[in-house]
Amino acid sequence: MREVTRKLVELLDLSPIGDDHFQGESEDLGFPHVFGGQVLGQALMAASRTVENRLCHSLHAYFLRPGNHSMPIDYEVQRVRDGGTFAVRRVIARQDGKELLTGSMSFQVAESGLDHQLTMPEAPDPESLKSEQDWGKLIAEKVPEHLRDLLTRDRPIEIRPVNPMNPFKPEKRPPHRQNWFRAMGPLPDDPVLHQCLLTYASDFTFLGTSLNPHGRTFMSKGMQVASLDHAIWFHRDFRMDDWLLYDKDSPSASGGRGFNRGNFFTQDGVLVASTTQEALIRERLG
Repeated sequence: MREVTRKLVELLDLSPIGDDHFQGESEDLGFPHVFGGQVLGQALMAASRTVENRLCHSLHAYFLRPGNHSMPIDYEVQRVRDGGTFAVRRVIARQDGKELLTGSMSFQVAESGLDHQLTMPEAPDPESLKSEQDWGKLIAEKVPEHLRDLLTRDRPIEIRPVNPMNPFKPEKRPPHRQNWFRAMGPLPDDPVLHQCLLTYASDFTFLGTSLNPHGRTFMSKGMQVASLDHAIWFHRDFRMDDWLLYDKDSPSASGGRGFNRGNFFTQDGVLVASTTQEALIRERLG
């Protein structure tokens, strides 16, 4: 396991601070605030620590406030229900006494049943593509110095974009994006960790899908962008140290909000998770 990946695994390994209360550190990715995927991943880990012999099958969360990456985050888990098959948890993330995120997670005992899925869309092989870090190095000399580390830093999750776009010179495109994702280095055989890592990674490159038709990115002047909510459904087993295709589209944008959908597929075409997110995409004029 690479050092950057080990640090991410440790970031998700929360410390218990009381009955059904946990605390996690924050990381600085070069964004103004805590990365939303970090809070989502840690919230799922906190809830999972209170459930036995069941894995999460769905997660629904709202982002309430931006987080400060220089402070730890406290997670309170509320045990809503423990049934014979399903268990439901509510999680509240707080920092300095203020709520950052509230979410609900449902867990299920493994069982068999009817089975079908969408066909995996066409996509180039990940080994034929450059990583986001590689693309960042190609344009690093042309961007302001304070942004170079954001583009070129080592990353625990390798992202290889299909048909990448220069974030500083965007062009109008259809509301569709594809990226291959993989953790850097082998991971332990812990399905909860793999779910939390996918949750963490699912917030990368997501809201930008709704900006494609407008020729904007989160780097565009005058754009205020932020994740408002996030949902994930886990369908089948997977590993985050194997390549996963993240196929995304945006059916609608209106009222300063962009709606995004995504599906994660293994290289051999198995649909393992689905996501949705609504994001603030406000353009400040003048």
